[in-house]
Amino acid sequence: MVTQEQRKRQLAREKFLRQQQRRTSARRKARMRNSVIASVLGVIVIGSVLLYTTNVLKGNDDKSNASADVTPTPSASATKKAPDPCAKPAAGKIKTATWKKEPAVTIDKSAKYTMKLATTCGDIDIALKTSAAPHTVNSFDFLAGKGFFDHTKCHRLTTNGIYVLQCGDPTGAGSGGPGYTIPDENLKDTSLKGGVYPAGTVAMANTGQKHTGGSQFFLVYKDSQLPASYTPFGTISASGMKVLQKIAAAGESTGAGDGAPNATVVINKATVTES
Repeated sequence: MVTQEQRKRQLAREKFLRQQQRRTSARRKARMRNSVIASVLGVIVIGSVLLYTTNVLKGNDDKSNASADVTPTPSASATKKAPDPCAKPAAGKIKTATWKKEPAVTIDKSAKYTMKLATTCGDIDIALKTSAAPHTVNSFDFLAGKGFFDHTKCHRLTTNGIYVLQCGDPTGAGSGGPGYTIPDENLKDTSLKGGVYPAGTVAMANTGQKHTGGSQFFLVYKDSQLPASYTPFGTISASGMKVLQKIAAAGESTGAGDGAPNATVVINKATVTES
């Protein structure tokens, strides 16, 4: 026969077991909830990183525009705009002409060519890789000769993840181009080591598809991790790098690491010359 004391002890054990079961169940539910939250956050973070890295130099997929930009999402707390270190743009109008076909290659592929970007922030001299990227250099020679780049803004500066100034769009919005596209070139350039476009590189922007370069290009002011899918066609001089660093130091407008440069960067005149 079970005594009253034994019954009390049995009830106490059963109560204790029920409490333990409830606590174990609560811990299991908490672990599951935290796991779900962590998974969701992981997906959001990974998705955001992939979206940024895959789209940072891409944009409108319309080949006729040869665009290479995206519309950045403004930061909720954009940083205070830095002082503009550049001069006022020279008087003049942007050319709006476009062409249906890539111009015939007329440059001397064995010769050396340089491009000078006379900007509101200073001159940026670029040694062009003629033999390695003849279509690209020929296109720039053609467009510069037509005044295509004159009075155009460098519309985009990235300061997070990759470090580039993007130029060459007459619309200033990332959607413009010359009306034709040029083939990708020099994607196995020896300077592209470990998936890095080194500081001082000038390369073509594109739409994310092969052979969709147009007129937009980017200047790298700090080593940037990028896939080797953007034609490297020039190297910036030491003096040009100082100008580029000055532009980068002024920051960009959104405070999110991707937006219009605070510096008023306008190409007053672009010239390509055979040296």
